[in-house]
Amino acid sequence: MAARRLVLATRSAHKLRELTELLALPAGVLVSLDDLGVAGDPVEDGATFEANARIKARFAAAATGLPSLADDSGIEVDALDGRPGVLTRRFAGPAATDLDNNRKLLGALAGLPAARRGARYVCVLALALPEARGPRGGLPMILRRGTCRGRIATASRGKCGFGYDPIFEPLREPVGSRTLGLYTAAEKHAISHRARAARRMAPILRDLGFSTDPE
Repeated sequence: MAARRLVLATRSAHKLRELTELLALPAGVLVSLDDLGVAGDPVEDGATFEANARIKARFAAAATGLPSLADDSGIEVDALDGRPGVLTRRFAGPAATDLDNNRKLLGALAGLPAARRGARYVCVLALALPEARGPRGGLPMILRRGTCRGRIATASRGKCGFGYDPIFEPLREPVGSRTLGLYTAAEKHAISHRARAARRMAPILRDLGFSTDPE
């Protein structure tokens, strides 16, 4: 029997690879929008991670007719009142690189002690189910959230991961110790925001026949 396809509403190779590893679908295959030749992108104008995850999942489901999983994630910094938040990827501008964003965040927190550098990575996964659409056309949506708490380092350390990983020290680490940029993939998967959201989505996907078990 052919594996069931689950669309990941992204064009990011990083997210596709991470969620493929985390979800480990023995009875399904995770495919991207590019894999299916889907043109265009949704307008991510939500004020929260949950809202943007819904927007992306709805877009992918409408474009493909397949069950669609969307990830919206980012970093919230206490000293910046929760920013960058939904602007995480565009913190330093629409075309910002990870290095640009990291530099801007380090600059914004320059001089602050560790006690004021608290931050958290947040991931919201939204699952859209077009085959379960109701009689009024409503698209069933299931959301799960994961969080990884820590602090922003005073300098970049490590080249593993992506995004803000080189400047994010998980709470389990002493101040000035390892960032996620120094974690192996296995170490990161044990504690990351995306891994925690994936573990919470796993029973849902298992019930849908994907037999998911990221544990």
